Amino acid sequence: MRWLRQVASLLLAAVLLAGPPLLLVRVVGWPSAGGARAAFWQWVREPLTDQSLIMMVGVLAWLLWAFVAYIVTVRTVQRLWAGVRWLRRLPLPTPWQATATGMAGAAALTIATPATSAVGVDGEGTTTSATDTVRDDVERRGTVDGVAVSGGWLPHSLAEQVSVAAGLVWLRRRRVYLPTHPRRYDEGAGDLAPLPATVAAIQATTSHHSTSPPAQAAAGVPVIGFPPTRVGLTGPGALDAARGLLITVLLSRMRQSTTGLLITRRALDMLLGPAAARLQPGAGLRIADSAAHATTLLTAPDTATAPGGVDGGRLPVLILDQPPEGMLADALPRVATVVVLAGWPHATTWHVAADGHTHASDAAAAGGRVCVLDAVATTDLLTVTGHLHPPAPDTPTHSAPQARIPRQAAPRHDGVELGRRLRVRVLGEPTLLVDGTVLALRRTAARQALVFLAVHPDGVDSHLMAEALWPGLPAHRLTGRLYTTLSELRTVVHATTGLHVVDRAGNRYRLHPDHVDVDLWRLRAVVDHAAAALTDAAAAWRAVIDAYTGDLAAGHTWAWLDPHRETARRHVLDAYTALAAAAPDPRQALAYLQDGIRVDPYNADLHQRAARILTDLGEHTAAAELSDRYTRRLTTAGLHLDDTALIRPGA
Repeated sequence: MRWLRQVASLLLAAVLLAGPPLLLVRVVGWPSAGGARAAFWQWVREPLTDQSLIMMVGVLAWLLWAFVAYIVTVRTVQRLWAGVRWLRRLPLPTPWQATATGMAGAAALTIATPATSAVGVDGEGTTTSATDTVRDDVERRGTVDGVAVSGGWLPHSLAEQVSVAAGLVWLRRRRVYLPTHPRRYDEGAGDLAPLPATVAAIQATTSHHSTSPPAQAAAGVPVIGFPPTRVGLTGPGALDAARGLLITVLLSRMRQSTTGLLITRRALDMLLGPAAARLQPGAGLRIADSAAHATTLLTAPDTATAPGGVDGGRLPVLILDQPPEGMLADALPRVATVVVLAGWPHATTWHVAADGHTHASDAAAAGGRVCVLDAVATTDLLTVTGHLHPPAPDTPTHSAPQARIPRQAAPRHDGVELGRRLRVRVLGEPTLLVDGTVLALRRTAARQALVFLAVHPDGVDSHLMAEALWPGLPAHRLTGRLYTTLSELRTVVHATTGLHVVDRAGNRYRLHPDHVDVDLWRLRAVVDHAAAALTDAAAAWRAVIDAYTGDLAAGHTWAWLDPHRETARRHVLDAYTALAAAAPDPRQALAYLQDGIRVDPYNADLHQRAARILTDLGEHTAAAELSDRYTRRLTTAGLHLDDTALIRPGA
């Protein structure tokens, strides 16, 4: 390895520089001008005596060492000067990037290297450098105090809440799934629709920067989550700021269960447009017909227990399309934080810039930056708060998967195997194996690309693949990243095995079916076989269980992964449920259900079935303990307690 050679070179240089002087000092002593002259004249007078020869050899040895030391010194100076010249040519961030984030500028000065060319999978040259990575990070997150996405800007704290809420969406989907009879492998279930693009971009950004959370004060501008008791919004970012407040309140409601939002219908139409018709009130969100109606809702006797009531917490937020008049102008701020989508002469008015920076009409009011979102981004984020279901995709993003034939033995001639096949394991920790030996992939992106191609056996469009792997990055950066990633994957495999792992057909990429054996493809094949089995169905169901060796890409949190991971998990839950339903012995059925619970400890139906069997067997204490453990698990995960009502024994 390169660093070993460098260490060996340093050790050899140290020996050459330090060894001869130590030896010469012990034999002939330190060199001096007087000693050298004496040795020279003694050699002139008596050139062939033993003492003269020894002294001249010593002088020559010191001269030789000095020559070696001179060469090493000159070489060191040359390398240092080359480093200084390279630093002077170092590619620095643009002024905008340096202004946007000092952290990004520091990173560029630390890790930037000259651009290097790489040949893409199609033979196209692509240019990547460390500064490209820094630039992508800046474009992805905006500033050190927030996250920039297509359609707006969020503070880091709010972005983290979006990621948490997105995780809860998938936990709820797992909880309510009802295992059924094994069916053909299908990823088209409506409740497995991927979360919107804005959510995926935020998930990718928060995951990318989770190891070093930025300081909110780094930008010097305070981030405002909630406005004062009453405020009017004007300026180009006024409606975007109101949308950001709407999302802030609803996400806060999910965490605190005390703060809610009330909005008039006209204000809702102004903020969401056509999507307002799909908005579902509830869980901290209510809709009023007018300001007077809002007053009635806020002052009703049951306000303290209604969603979004004061209940000892923060005042509920009321968003109005126009300033309240008369007594309402004084009454509403006492029971709610009132935000008006226009100037408000009797309150502080914020002029909101497009990027979220505010300037208050009241000189005493402190300015700051607020979350700003356009209508599309807001609609996307409402899906994770549970107030808006995402529409079903019009067309599938990939071809329907086909059943794969189990691996065949490689062809042989006179007992010698003519070909080799790669094994790709994606159920569990993603691994690429050649003849049972793990083939290391240096880039994390190459491992992610390998799994993505594995879940799309019939290929996937390059643009869809790039957008899935790097959500939220600008489009002009995606093509080069994809080519570089796939190029490394192909190069590493081909250098080791001589095989082509990635196959291209038009603008679609896939894992080469003749060279690659994927465990997920095997699972799909046995699932399809179990769905069609007319005889010995139990054996077919057990084959599904045996083929499922772990969650898809276990331990990874790529934003595109959840629908595919949940699809595979559901098929094995179907197999466990079918075996339990067909088992003549209730204890054997209970064992199958318990195995299914280990695969998905959040599924309510499996817990219901298991608790019911325990109750029928007279083991009431065990049934209660099972339900209590499930309740605690949901509570720890952040799901509401009312979500556990389905799993009481006998339910």
